[in-house]
Amino acid sequence: AMAAARTVMRAVRVFEFGGPEVLKLQSDVLVPVPKENQVLIKVHACGVNPVETYIRSGTYARKPALPYTPGSDVSGVIEDVGEHVTAFKKGDRVFTLETVSGGYAEYAVAAANRVFPLPDKLDFRQGAALGVPYFTAYRALFQKGCAKAGETVLVHGASGGVGLAACQIARACGLKVLGTAGTEEGMNVILRNGAHQAFNHRDPNYIERIKECTGPGGVDIIIEMLSNVNLDADLQLLARAGRVMVVGCRGRTEINPRDTMSKESSIIGVSLFLATEEEKQECATAVLDGIEAGWLKPTVGLEYPLEKVSKAHEDIICSSGARGKMVLLL
Repeated sequence: AMAAARTVMRAVRVFEFGGPEVLKLQSDVLVPVPKENQVLIKVHACGVNPVETYIRSGTYARKPALPYTPGSDVSGVIEDVGEHVTAFKKGDRVFTLETVSGGYAEYAVAAANRVFPLPDKLDFRQGAALGVPYFTAYRALFQKGCAKAGETVLVHGASGGVGLAACQIARACGLKVLGTAGTEEGMNVILRNGAHQAFNHRDPNYIERIKECTGPGGVDIIIEMLSNVNLDADLQLLARAGRVMVVGCRGRTEINPRDTMSKESSIIGVSLFLATEEEKQECATAVLDGIEAGWLKPTVGLEYPLEKVSKAHEDIICSSGARGKMVLLL
């Protein structure tokens, strides 16, 4: 049956590390073949994550072998399955957490245990917004942050993919949710997605406004998307035994460690890449349950065709005021 299928596809390839211009769209890339315990997916949409820009630049801890195709969270339809795959069949709607061959492409191979059924109530664009953002948010809140119902969480930079995921999950699990965004539109988006209160982090007094809101108690958990800018202020906002979850960072920063002593607070790094098999399955269970329950609804932001992938990489870092998950459409 595969003989009749297409053998080449369009895919983005990176031959050298560098700026967004090193992303090359090619039309003669071989369609990968799924090995055992793998599936081949016809990609309908693929999420764009900040980490993919760091990897592409060559400055990140993880350096894939060149050339490679970026992209990990795709949504689409199963095209073919490798040996021993029983969970999926051709035609199934799915989303992925990771791919083997790269997601910025018309077809992608993924390990079957990194693929999950995409419920009918979500479209493919929303499916591409699930993997990295929601799994990261769940990991930051519960697996690493030990969040509990009744605690207060501040999502610092809440209008992007991970931020909105964190707002939705925290709200559904009984936390008091505060969020920051850089635009009026961003603030409205986070209020629609579970935040009890929104603050504009461009307002010079916004830290004071958050303190007024939390009172002397402070914030139990901060989900931090830009720790090089915010970490010092975050430590002032924490409650006793509070913790800052470092989800995003774009450089060095200076803090006074004494600020952690006065509250016995913690700074905890979050890396979905380091999650165990069991932890990834726990995230998947929580995400699928949230979709089923109806409160987990990804907000899709800017959409780009594959030809505009360089612009997408530029915009996710440089444009101000995210409002949802950035996706490539195929």
